[in-house]
Amino acid sequence: MSHRVFVGLGSNLDNPEAQVRTAYAALSRTPGIQCLALSPLYQSRAVGPVQPDYINAVAEILTELPPLSLLDALQALEAAQHRVRAERWGPRTIDLDILLIDDLTLNDERLTVPHPYLTLRAFVLYPLHDLAPDLALPDGTSIAALLQRYDRDSLFRLDDAGRT
Repeated sequence: MSHRVFVGLGSNLDNPEAQVRTAYAALSRTPGIQCLALSPLYQSRAVGPVQPDYINAVAEILTELPPLSLLDALQALEAAQHRVRAERWGPRTIDLDILLIDDLTLNDERLTVPHPYLTLRAFVLYPLHDLAPDLALPDGTSIAALLQRYDRDSLFRLDDAGRT
């Protein structure tokens, strides 16, 4: 059975835009994963310690992989792009986060779905809405409703400048 999954991609080191695009390409070559779409890329201020701005996007995929196997696959892709986990919310070459899996709610010691910060991050909500404007969380809360809490003042959509 295939699962519809949304994956957050983010980078703020070593040519972040290229890092995000490289990760999406690698995701599309991963066995058991079919990439459906990549959102527009957004530039956002970093959360956490002072560091460079991030480039963020969301990928929509179909996968046969169970949630923890998908997590393992994403962490392997991060490692291949030299992700170092030195500091919580610190700078990184690539960050791949499982945001949503179908209507699943999961609270495992390794993985929480929906992603625990999904509703608090405009840099996730805007690209998620770009891909699936009618999408709702498992509790029925629509992404569109969540977006009403945020403006795009802290986000710069790269294709708004003709860059993507």
